[in-house]
Order: sequence, then C-alpha cells, then structure tokens
Amino acid sequence: MVVSTSARFGFEAADGTTDDARIRAIAQALPPEYAAQLFTAREQGADEDQLRQTAADGLARMYFRADNTRAHGLDVELTAVERPDVEL
Repeated sequence: MVVSTSARFGFEAADGTTDDARIRAIAQALPPEYAAQLFTAREQGADEDQLRQTAADGLARMYFRADNTRAHGLDVELTAVERPDVEL
C-alpha cells in the first residue's frame, strides 16, 4: 500500500528547524500490516481521526524513522490533510 498525501506533519522540534511542523508532500509505501489495520478499522466503524492516526503511524515508521532504524521514540502527528490518496 502506498499512501500519498500533502498534509501538515509535525512533532516536537524547535521553531524554524527542518523538523518543525509544516506541509509536506509525501508518497510512501507502508508495510502490509498498516493496510490490514486501516481496512479492519474502517470495517469496524473507525472515524476519520482514527484512520488518519493509523496512516500517520505508518508514515512515522517508514518515512520519518526510516523503518525504525533512527529517531526512536519520535511521535508524528498528521493534520491539515490536503490531498489523501491510497494505492494498493
């Protein structure tokens, strides 16, 4: 599954640094477990915030933490979604 979005991604960082929250355009393949989590959550009536958090968790793992090889413990928020797109 590939998630492509233009959204505000942010986490705790000093204002003006490259890690400060800002609109980012990202296209990132996520591991299969995130697709399963998203489909299961949707079938169980999850709201948009819950689905967005699952996608943010996957993007945090793969994009920001490089498949959890760096930036351990980094929590990422996904807000101000402008263009969500999911491809299987």
